[in-house]
Amino acid sequence: MPFIGTSSRTHIVRGNVVRIARTLAARVALSLFTLWVLSALVFALGQLLPGDVGRAILGPLADPRAVAALNRQLGADRPVLVQYGDWMAHLVRGDMGTSYAFRAPVAPFVVEALANSAKLAALAFVIVVPLGIAGGVWAALRAGRWLDRALMIAGLSASVVPEFVSSIMLILVFGVWLRWLPIEATYPEGSTLTEVLRHLLLPALPLVFVLFGYIARMTRAGTVAALDADYTRTATLKGLPRHVVIMRHVLPNALPPTITVVATQLGYMVGGLVVVETLFRYQGIGSLIYNAATARDFPMLQAGVLAVGIVYTVAHFVADALLVALDPRLRSGGSR
Repeated sequence: MPFIGTSSRTHIVRGNVVRIARTLAARVALSLFTLWVLSALVFALGQLLPGDVGRAILGPLADPRAVAALNRQLGADRPVLVQYGDWMAHLVRGDMGTSYAFRAPVAPFVVEALANSAKLAALAFVIVVPLGIAGGVWAALRAGRWLDRALMIAGLSASVVPEFVSSIMLILVFGVWLRWLPIEATYPEGSTLTEVLRHLLLPALPLVFVLFGYIARMTRAGTVAALDADYTRTATLKGLPRHVVIMRHVLPNALPPTITVVATQLGYMVGGLVVVETLFRYQGIGSLIYNAATARDFPMLQAGVLAVGIVYTVAHFVADALLVALDPRLRSGGSR
C-alpha cells in the first residue's frame, strides 16, 4: 500500500468536506425552492375553495353590504397576485398573518398545533422505528422461513388497514371494554409525563400499525442484500462475531433506504393525522388545517400547510445528512 503523506491526507479530507458541503448546499437551495412552489400552490388552491370569505365569517344571513365591507377590510377583494405578494412579504418577516376566524395572529395557533402533533408523532416514531428496524433485521436473518413470511404478512396487513378502522377498534377494546387507556388524547393542564403518555399512546398505535410494515420491509430488503454482499462474506471469513458483522458491516449499508422511508413518513406523522386527531379529539396541525379550510380561513390554512411542508423539508434534509454519515461512498464523494 503506497504511503500517503500528511499533506495529501489533509487535501483529501478537505476535498471530501467541500464535496459534502456543496451537496448539502444544493439540497438546501432545492428545499427553499420547493417551499416557494408549495406556498404558491397553497395560496392558489385556497383561492379556489368555494364560498366567500366575508360570508363564511359573518354567516349565510349576513347583509351583502356587510359582507362586502368585511372583504374590503380583510383585503380579500384585491387581485390574487397582490394578495400573494403581500402574504409572502409578511411571511419573510416572520408574520404569518391574522386569522379571519379568530381575528388574532396565526403564528401562536400554528405553533401550538404543530407542537401537539409533534408530541404524538414523536411517541409513534420512538415506538415504530426501533420496532420496524428490529423486525426487518430479524426477518432478514430468517429469510425464506415461515417466521419471516408471517412477520411480513402481518406488517403488510396492518399497513393496509385504514387509520379510522384501527382507531375505532383500539378505542373499543382498550378504552371502552378494558378501560386501560383514556379515549381522548387531550390531557389536562399540569399532567405528569406518565399521564401524557397514557393519553397519547392510544392515538399513536394506529400510526405504528400503518408504518411498521413499510419500515420492516425496507429494512429486511436492505439487510438481505447486505448479507449477500462481498464485504459481509469477507468480514465473516475474518472470524468476526456475528453481531459485530451485523452492526459494523450490514446495518450501515442496509439502513439508507430505511432512513429515506422514515424521513418521508415523518411529515405524514406530523401533518397527516386529521382522522386520528378527530377521533381522539386532539388539537393538532391536521385538525387545524381541516378546520381552517372549512371556515375559509386562508391565513390559517396557508400557514398550517406551509408548516407541514417545512417539516417534510427538514426531515428530508436530516435524512440526507444521515445518508452521508452512513454511506462511505457519499463521504468520499463517489456515486451511490
